[in-house]
Amino acid sequence: MASILLIIAQRLALGLVTLFVVSIVIFTAVNLLPGDFAQLILGQGATPEAVESIRRDLGLDQGPVVRYFQWLAGAVQGDLGNSFAQANFASFAGSDTGSGLSSVAGQIAPRFENTMFLAGVTAMIAVPVAITLGVLAALFRNSVFDRATNILTLSSISSPEFFLAYILILYLAVQNQILPSLSLVNDDMTFLERVRMTLLPALTLTLVVTAHMMRMTRAAIINLLASPYIEMARLKGLSPMRVIVKHALPNALAPIINVIALNLAYLITGVVVVEVVFGYTGIGQLFVDSVKIRDIPVVQACCLIFAAAYILLNLTADIMSILSNPRLRHPK
Repeated sequence: MASILLIIAQRLALGLVTLFVVSIVIFTAVNLLPGDFAQLILGQGATPEAVESIRRDLGLDQGPVVRYFQWLAGAVQGDLGNSFAQANFASFAGSDTGSGLSSVAGQIAPRFENTMFLAGVTAMIAVPVAITLGVLAALFRNSVFDRATNILTLSSISSPEFFLAYILILYLAVQNQILPSLSLVNDDMTFLERVRMTLLPALTLTLVVTAHMMRMTRAAIINLLASPYIEMARLKGLSPMRVIVKHALPNALAPIINVIALNLAYLITGVVVVEVVFGYTGIGQLFVDSVKIRDIPVVQACCLIFAAAYILLNLTADIMSILSNPRLRHPK
């Protein structure tokens, strides 16, 4: 047990170091974006004094190193700062720029909840479908079903997300009107209404992530089919399906868990295009809107959340692989 805890602690420490390095990259990249928020909000005819005044009020007149450590210290405490756009709106309204309206965390929280809901619906569809297809493809290896499944999944993963989204909109929303073409969710919806609104973007993401999981499941199971204990199970007269499900699949869990976790990370960090196409009010849509208006604190916060989610799910996959594999739990 002590060795497992030590390995987990090492992985967590490595994850924190990685997140720190990524935070530096995020801050540098975001601050290299062309354009200036103060100039953008005041227009080209603004005087240098007015522009400098807004930059001073927003803290943009300070050096990048000072601003980075101020942002990092706030992020560690859960304070992601104030939105430039919302602060500007509040100032014109005559209210305090530090109010809840300008809180980056206040803007991100409901959007992140929506993105997690979309990722959850997608995972509930994609994971069972991918594992089932992978098991069946391994069972009927080199058959017509196996080849057709590989062609379909590879075609879907090779197609751009927006292309798949528009194809689904055409057939399921325009021609047949089964699902709404826009995923306009709000807090007043029931759970079933929300699922229905989210189903079309979830199906788009399912087509994108299913191929990875299906092919890894298939490859892992086929790898194990030549093992002695599988041969023994066959000699006992067990059916091919029982051999795969009862004996091969449990021992193939480590690589399958790893690829599932990586695809779940993609569902959180790679939803930007899908959310924009369907008008879904998630963190990806907020990220795109904030880049357009150079709202630096919101862009930085979105990037940091994406990075943290990706690193956390990668660490989870790593730890689950260790726990599911005795040779990794007890290294020599």
